[in-house]
Amino acid sequence: MGFRDIREMTENELSAYALVLRERILSAVLKNGGHLSSNLGAVELTLAIHKLYDASKDKIIFDVGHQCYTHKLLTGGERLFERLRASDGLGGFPNPLEEPKDAFLAGHSSTSLSVMCGFLRARKLTGQDFKVVAIVGDGAFTGGMIYEALNDLRAMGEKAVIVLNDNGLPYGGGQSG
Repeated sequence: MGFRDIREMTENELSAYALVLRERILSAVLKNGGHLSSNLGAVELTLAIHKLYDASKDKIIFDVGHQCYTHKLLTGGERLFERLRASDGLGGFPNPLEEPKDAFLAGHSSTSLSVMCGFLRARKLTGQDFKVVAIVGDGAFTGGMIYEALNDLRAMGEKAVIVLNDNGLPYGGGQSG
């Protein structure tokens, strides 16, 4: 099942599919290493994003590649996923050279909203019609660059969606709040 099927699924089918995706992620990470908890925690979120947005046209930006494994499975990576982070397999982060539906090469935190600003400016300058959504973890707010981008976004006045994935465990590993 690829991302094209997501839009047609019922809530019950999506719940069942989330379990299948978790099993695939768990299997690949146990075999090859990788980021397990961040990806398991973002399965339903990523399914919802793919139900609402068209990854072949819209820009889906992951603040950290650490939570993109479901996205990889939904956008053509199912065949290579068992070799995640292995030779001749998929990389552990979004990469447009690997998958054209990856909007941007993302590794670590706090860059997504700056990237979003770039896509919004490009959309305005070129007159293209695409949506922009950024999935931002709470750990991103430990970096100053995200605050600069928030100020820039406000001044731009362009339509975009920011999804905060707050698991209460920013980079220090301790409880927030």
